[in-house]
Amino acid sequence: MDIFAFNADTLMSFLLTLTRVSLVVFLLPFFGGDYIPVLVKAALALVMAMAVWPHLSFPGALFPSHPWNIALMVLGEAVLGLIMGLCVSFIFAGIQTGGEIMGFQMGFTMMTLADPASGNQASITSNLLHLVTLVVFLALDGHLHLLRALSGSFALVPPGSLRIGGALTGDILTLSGGMFSLAVKIAAPAIAALFMVELTLALMGRAAPQMNLLTLGFPVKIAVGFFFMGIMFTTLSLHMEEIIIGLGPMFDRIMALAGGPQ
Repeated sequence: MDIFAFNADTLMSFLLTLTRVSLVVFLLPFFGGDYIPVLVKAALALVMAMAVWPHLSFPGALFPSHPWNIALMVLGEAVLGLIMGLCVSFIFAGIQTGGEIMGFQMGFTMMTLADPASGNQASITSNLLHLVTLVVFLALDGHLHLLRALSGSFALVPPGSLRIGGALTGDILTLSGGMFSLAVKIAAPAIAALFMVELTLALMGRAAPQMNLLTLGFPVKIAVGFFFMGIMFTTLSLHMEEIIIGLGPMFDRIMALAGGPQ
């Protein structure tokens, strides 16, 4: 008599669900950030797996029996999480790139801070824009769109069925190209204003060579840069709203390409 009513298919089903949730959560930008402790992320993955398992669980029969097939399945789940993470990372990277360009124009190239998300050195304007973008992303429920994409992947990409083909690769490359266009959209007003400041200083230098334009120009460029950065926060929220609205269709398209025949 089975006292504990143990069912191997049920256990395998939960392990499949936990594998998908944990790997995707650890690789998503917000949930898998380095500033969140590993134990917290592990607890979050376990709680999320227990929450979605009764409704979105995979059949236990999909769990491979051979260790080599298990390794391939885990690798496919990791690649899927990496793809989802890249799609969102392109957004933050584009805004950070715009901040780097603004910092370069304002003369902040020597002032760098450690980015807690990546561990790399970034300019102060890039860190500021990254933190503001993260707050706006959470305020506009961007993290809920990430969870929706995770739940949608259960139906579109079963374990071991990940397909990486030309259509999926081309779509990811298109999203990566959008990172640079977003950086230009974010930094364009400040770049134009700072260019006018540089042009004005150059004309002043020709008209009055005795003026110390290096001492005068540095605070002027900083003031103009921060003024246009304050104005840019409004446009940043509008850009983020548009991007977050498009997250759902984008993830549906990516998951359909990843799970369908290429």
